[in-house]
Amino acid sequence: MSGITIDILRQRLQARQHKLTTQRRTVLEVFIAHPGEHLSAEDVYGILRGEDIDIGLATVYRSLELLANLNILQRMEFGDGCSRYEIGTMSPDEHQHHHLICVKCGKLLEFPDDLMDDLENDVLEKTGFKVVDHQVKFFGYCKECREKLDK
Repeated sequence: MSGITIDILRQRLQARQHKLTTQRRTVLEVFIAHPGEHLSAEDVYGILRGEDIDIGLATVYRSLELLANLNILQRMEFGDGCSRYEIGTMSPDEHQHHHLICVKCGKLLEFPDDLMDDLENDVLEKTGFKVVDHQVKFFGYCKECREKLDK
């Protein structure tokens, strides 16, 4: 997500009485350096270890949990038992994108169009319930797997 800086994230942490520790900063920098990727704790740990950064896997897990609880990162589940994270939206009025998950190869694609605006308005009109965010996941076959299945 463009426009995200460590300074903005530091301000969000401080507004919630948390410090931007070296470990938290390092974890956040991984997400800034890998925009649009949906990273697990193991992915983040592997990236950091590959850069010879000394950090424990437990520290990565704790940092991810805190950052997700503070809505700096968004935690996602894609049906494989592994939590993945990405930088959350900076605006409370901005929805997250939708995800397309291939059930054959596990590929994860993003679909940027928000298809839910009409439904959210309908929910508000009929029930008075104001939707502030949603997560939509579509499970199916990616183009490559579909082509293999059609052969």
